[in-house]
Amino acid sequence: MTRRRPRALAISASRETDRSALKWVGLAGLVAGSILATVSLARAEGHEEVTVTHAFSNFGSLKYGPDFPHLNYVNPDAPKGGEISTWAQGNFDSFNNYTRKGVPGSGMALLFENVLVSTADDAYGTYCYLCTTMEFPESKDWVIFNLREDVTFADGTPATAEDAKFTFDLFMEQGLPEYVNVVKGFVSSVELLDTYRIKYNFAEKAPRREVIGFAGGIPVFSKAWFEESGARIDESTLEPFLGTGPYVLESFDVGRQIIYARNPNFWGADNPFNVGQNNFDRVRYEYFADSSAALEAFKAGEYTFRIENSSKDWATGYDFPGVANGSIVKAELPNGNIGTAQSFIFNLRRPEWQDPRTREAVRLMFNFEFSNESLFFGLYERVNSFWENSELEATGTPSAEEIAILQPLVNEGLLDASILSQEAVMAPTSGPRNFDRRNLRRAAGLLDEAGWITGDDGIRRKDGQVLDLVLLSFSPAFDRIINPYIENLKRLGIDAVLERVDISQYIDRRRTSDYDLVNHTFSMGFEPGFGLRQWYGSETAEDSSRNLMGLQNEAVDRLLEVVIAAETQEELTTATHALDRTLRAEAFWVQQWFKPEYWTAYYNMFKHPEDIPPFGLGQFSWWWHDADAEALLREQGAL
Repeated sequence: MTRRRPRALAISASRETDRSALKWVGLAGLVAGSILATVSLARAEGHEEVTVTHAFSNFGSLKYGPDFPHLNYVNPDAPKGGEISTWAQGNFDSFNNYTRKGVPGSGMALLFENVLVSTADDAYGTYCYLCTTMEFPESKDWVIFNLREDVTFADGTPATAEDAKFTFDLFMEQGLPEYVNVVKGFVSSVELLDTYRIKYNFAEKAPRREVIGFAGGIPVFSKAWFEESGARIDESTLEPFLGTGPYVLESFDVGRQIIYARNPNFWGADNPFNVGQNNFDRVRYEYFADSSAALEAFKAGEYTFRIENSSKDWATGYDFPGVANGSIVKAELPNGNIGTAQSFIFNLRRPEWQDPRTREAVRLMFNFEFSNESLFFGLYERVNSFWENSELEATGTPSAEEIAILQPLVNEGLLDASILSQEAVMAPTSGPRNFDRRNLRRAAGLLDEAGWITGDDGIRRKDGQVLDLVLLSFSPAFDRIINPYIENLKRLGIDAVLERVDISQYIDRRRTSDYDLVNHTFSMGFEPGFGLRQWYGSETAEDSSRNLMGLQNEAVDRLLEVVIAAETQEELTTATHALDRTLRAEAFWVQQWFKPEYWTAYYNMFKHPEDIPPFGLGQFSWWWHDADAEALLREQGAL
């Protein structure tokens, strides 16, 4: 099942790759002004009415009541069995994605669950999963989760409120500094009320729209297992933490393969959220050095499901007998999520990139139009917004409501006055040839203004310092895209180089900010809030897995507070427009591309419901295996 936890904060240091299709999409915290279903009201000690409910939503009606039989988009009669296998790039040496130490393996979300969950067809609803009900007063000063008494860890031991409190304390003690620093003061205390009741008391300044989603969005680990094993979440490990999820680790070969097996004693097999889900007996990941090798292995039947991330391969790489004879299905499936803002980002910690003129000159040299037509077969659309392809994307000139938010920042000199009248900044456009003379002239003028003068050797310098640029990458598939960009930067007089390293070096150098440009993926949610501080807040600039550019901007910090404080959907949309407009004006990125579909290829033994829900593909969750179809493929020699 794809369980999109309430996205109050991202607590993992999960590996980000160039494969945007592997993104995880969640929602922000979900409390103030909530729309409730099947609620009862009581009185708290302070005479506040207390809501008792199975679910809530800030915006819009809930999709599911307390007694729903199964999710609308699943096949409740889907058969169990079989194996689905896919690929991952690079290597791994750890099963802990909550630390920056080591390279975490793929698929670990199969092992863990949260108290609250979202569904793939409800953008704003959040539901009790490991709990039966939740209780909270109108002030949202606290929440009580009434946990299910039938939840067990993979070893059969019960999961209790004590385990939930232990996990919260563990993250606050050993979690990523960026996470701990941002959430300090979010929760003032956690109380154990009894074996299956836990209460989170929220700090006075914690944003009330998000507090319950935050408390319910933390996974639940086994206290007994941690105490017995001595494991830490800030250390790498090849023994996964004990969770309550539907799968367990069956086997692994470091850097080559991971196999997860469906737990036959999974506590939640008959839970309505799981009916028609978790259908495969095994989920297997095969590791390859690059996508070309992985595609050849797919053709040979070494794994069975592939989400394609290369336009070239999608356009030209599937002209082989398996697709022609129908043993492999090649399909574009709908993706209703916010477009992932994939980009190269500048390292703003370096003085040469703190000048917006220098950044804009570098941005002008990336020719998307050439790349899309010559390299991508015209299959991509350009990223312009951090909330691309959604109502949260800033468009045109600012509305009166946006101006009301932005004007004080202009008055204080934190933003240029042009932001009040100009259209939202779009990515630079170029001509059909990679070398665009018009953009070269504009870029050269900007560098001249910034003091970077071209020498007799064609290299630009300022105060004796060469303007050099290292673009860090690990994927050979990106070479054909990056190299024309490097050529254009050199024509401009920048001493630019592509440094392609292995995945371990790549991760280490990203963590230590050893790059000028590096690939980054901004995955925003439909209900942005407190977690934006990890992406854009000044307090995370020096040590963050998300604010990789090192952004420190007072105007942005102030706008983050406006977004976090928004209580209605209209307020949130307007505030996000203002933030998006401001972030784009900062131009700390070189936008790449996105596609509002999933490119999928799979052996014709997997089935899925006719209607794919808007916010998830669910290949490991609500798809299922057809044993007769697999037998036929094997008889034909396809597998």
